[in-house]
Amino acid sequence: MSDALINGVAGAGGGIIAQLLTYPLQTVNTRQHTDRDPKKTKRNHGTIEQMLQVVKQEGWGRLYGGLAPSLIGTAASQGVYYYFYQIFRNRAEVAAQNRWKRGIGDGSVGMFSSLVVAALSGCVNVLLTNPIWVVVARMQTYTKGKKAQPTQTLSIVPDDAIQTASIEHPPYGTSHAVQEVYDEAGVWGFWKGVFPTLIMVSNPSIQFMLYETLLKQLKRRRASKGTGGVTAIEVFLLGAVAKLGATVVTYPILVVKSRLQVKQVTGGDTRHHYKGTLDAIAKMIRHEGLSGCYKGMSTKIVQSVLAAAVLFMVKEELVNAVRLLVTRDVGLIKNVRSSR
Repeated sequence: MSDALINGVAGAGGGIIAQLLTYPLQTVNTRQHTDRDPKKTKRNHGTIEQMLQVVKQEGWGRLYGGLAPSLIGTAASQGVYYYFYQIFRNRAEVAAQNRWKRGIGDGSVGMFSSLVVAALSGCVNVLLTNPIWVVVARMQTYTKGKKAQPTQTLSIVPDDAIQTASIEHPPYGTSHAVQEVYDEAGVWGFWKGVFPTLIMVSNPSIQFMLYETLLKQLKRRRASKGTGGVTAIEVFLLGAVAKLGATVVTYPILVVKSRLQVKQVTGGDTRHHYKGTLDAIAKMIRHEGLSGCYKGMSTKIVQSVLAAAVLFMVKEELVNAVRLLVTRDVGLIKNVRSSR
């Protein structure tokens, strides 16, 4: 099994575990992104309070709305990303070695090369998996009240039955979200928000650049002291710090992406209808101010930092486990750990 495939499988597994642990936070955060009610913004409900409101008004299940396609998307995204990342990384390492043989550099992949590798991997990932995340965004932001319409047959039943029946809502599943997107914009509707999402490629690029820079510094310090390799907890902390820095820089683009991917308002207030990325940015700043570009940022920081930290830690352990299963060589795993 190739190293790229091992990393792809491990990345998918780590992504699924991280998604399961942090999904309710992700649902609440997507709703914060797409909330355009200035009164709600002023009330500034905390993340926990918003989660409790969703549970009270719509039930526990709504916190996990879109979980199934999200898990598929996570597995696909992380698998694709890490597979191509390892391929591009291997090529970058070969290029660095060739330059070193010619007397250029120290033979290691530099910060800029790491950034390019992460960006290329991210672009491939976005183009292949964007349709999944459009569907997930629809399912996360769907509220039962939007679809609640009493049927004509309610008039022939008793008043108490009408009261009960009026709060029944039709199910909203993956197929409904897919049909809704297709009815609105056809096949191209599944690539809504792809432009800001491509810009968001800079997020994992910055994340991996920070992560690998911090990791390299830690390994050098350990090597100089002869204290051994990097532990899983240290990888967890490095992943958290790297994701925190990347999230702060790129958050406004994430809000724009969510606004474009959810159901668009075609009538009434034109402030809530976006023709594209630039139109969304202009209307958000004009009507909501700069604070509108950072809605739900505290929730996102908690969710993304926790998810990234879990992902890095689980991925590294899964890579070692798969290598052990394939090679049956415990010594190889120890060598990999000490060289990380």
